[in-house]
This record gives sequence, C-alpha cells and structure tokens, in this order.
Amino acid sequence: MNVDERPRFQDLSRSKAPPGFRGRSGLTVLLWQTVQQTLFAWSPQPAYGWRRWLLRLFGAEVGKGVLVRPTARVTYPWKVKLGNYCWIGDNAELYSLGPITIGDNAVVSQRSYICAATHDYKDIKFPLVAVPVVVEREAWIAADCFIAPGVTIGIGAIVGARTTVLRDVEARAIVAGHPAAQKGFRPCAEE
Repeated sequence: MNVDERPRFQDLSRSKAPPGFRGRSGLTVLLWQTVQQTLFAWSPQPAYGWRRWLLRLFGAEVGKGVLVRPTARVTYPWKVKLGNYCWIGDNAELYSLGPITIGDNAVVSQRSYICAATHDYKDIKFPLVAVPVVVEREAWIAADCFIAPGVTIGIGAIVGARTTVLRDVEARAIVAGHPAAQKGFRPCAEE
C-alpha cells in the first residue's frame, strides 16, 4: 500500500467491538437472531403474548399489555425495557446496541428506527459506542422516524412522521422535520 493510501480517518481492519459490548455470548446472539427470524417473525399478528414471552426469554423487560408486531426487529433484547401497554409497530427497529427504554403507553410507529449506538469517529479504530435512548411515557413516534443515539423523547411528546431527531425533545412538545423542529405543544386529553 502506498503511504498516501493508508487509512488516515478510520481503519476498519483494526475495528472490533469492545469486550462484553454485546452483553451476551456470541452463541446467545446467534440464537436470538435465529428465533427472531423464525418463531418471532413468522408468528401470527395477534400472537402478542407469544412475542412478549420470546422477548422476556431473551432478557427484555416487558410490561403488561405490550404490543410488538411480528415484523419489528430488536437487536439485543436484553438491553431493552418496554413499559406497560406500549406499542412497537411494523418494521420498527430497536437497534439496541445500547439500552433502549420505551415508557408506559408510548408508541413507536411503523418503520421507525431507534439507534442506541454510534462510532467514535475521532479514534482511527472507529470503535462502537453504546448510547442509551429513552422514549418516555405516553410519547408517540410516528411512522418512519429516526431517533439518534443519546436522545430522550419527553413525556407525551409527538414526533411527526419522517422526522429525524438528533436532540432531546421536551415533554409534550410536537416536533417534525429534518432535523426535528418544534411545532407546538400537545394538549392534555380530556377524560
């Protein structure tokens, strides 16, 4: 390799996950991937109890009444906490290389992507860095959103469809756009 061609920003040949980063053995990760691709994904839509059981079996904290669609994907369930009565929509992705917490009565709609990891771009080895994501109770992430590592979505907040969230969203705020911009506040519902 010519000196001018050697990596100066990131050298992926030197990159590897830090020890213990996955939180479980490689065999457990492989077993979960197999179960997710088959028993989880092939389950009938109304088999919510079955999918809750599978997630719990692999270490997820799953509250009562949680609805996870069969096409949703969870990278490492043992790093996920799902509050009571929360919903995870079709093709939603919980990229749980770091902890992800979804609060009670919160919704992650179809095709949304919650990303709990990034890379240290200042290190030439480009190592993975786990960064927790929290979606607080009664928040709604609408369809096809991206939630960046380290973000907290506040209580009762709404993230509009196809929004990119790079910073925390305060409680009750309504945000939309790329990047997310505040559009207003959510009123409390009348009983």
